[in-house]
Amino acid sequence: MYRTDKYEGLLAETVTITGANGETINAYFARPLGAGPYPAMVLAHHMPGWDQWYRETTLKFAHQGYITISPNLYFRSGHGTPEDVAAKVRADGGVQDDQAVGDLAGAMKTLRGLPYVNGKVGIFGTCSGGRHAYLTACRVPGFDAIIDCWGGRVVMPPDALNEKNPVAPIDYTKDLPCPILGLFGNDDTSPTPEQVNQHEEELKKYGKNYEFHRYDGAGHGFFYYIYSAYRKDQALDGWQKVWTFLERNLSV
Repeated sequence: MYRTDKYEGLLAETVTITGANGETINAYFARPLGAGPYPAMVLAHHMPGWDQWYRETTLKFAHQGYITISPNLYFRSGHGTPEDVAAKVRADGGVQDDQAVGDLAGAMKTLRGLPYVNGKVGIFGTCSGGRHAYLTACRVPGFDAIIDCWGGRVVMPPDALNEKNPVAPIDYTKDLPCPILGLFGNDDTSPTPEQVNQHEEELKKYGKNYEFHRYDGAGHGFFYYIYSAYRKDQALDGWQKVWTFLERNLSV
């Protein structure tokens, strides 16, 4: 809870971490200053790339008291503007699931090695980042909470599977070890409301701890104030649900 007599300070910088296959990638890191210890978050960026919105969101989490790291999942595709790099990644058919999972797992391990982390680490992602966050939380031990914001292609028909995406994320649901918060727009087409229903049924089937919220009048990306998809009221409510969920699951 913020008080006007509370000390506040943030450190933010670009760092390098060990990602998939032991390879070095870069990441954006931000943390609150002070004694701590603090809970920690990994942010899985969206299809538009490792962009300004994700840097701002990394700072947003740090301002709320979370040591936060957002790895550049497109590192191996070269460097330039986020838009140019994302276009190259899209032309190449996206990143491999195993590679994205390895990079996000590396970010989590980096956080767990810091002396000022309280031992709890969550993961947050939007769009394709929501999908990658779900895959990672299911496949890699070590996450204590996951937030999936409109992650598309969690539910995938067999003909959508390929070399880079060999298994639909929903098929890993039985292995999900932690609570999940899902935020979705009812006007979205990826995921559709029907796909969200399928995901919810799978979570119920395996007795998982989940909390899904669906917003009328919102489509894909309704948090993104930089795009026309932004929906102020739904976004404000969604962010409040994010902070409440994390306080409940990452505080010691």
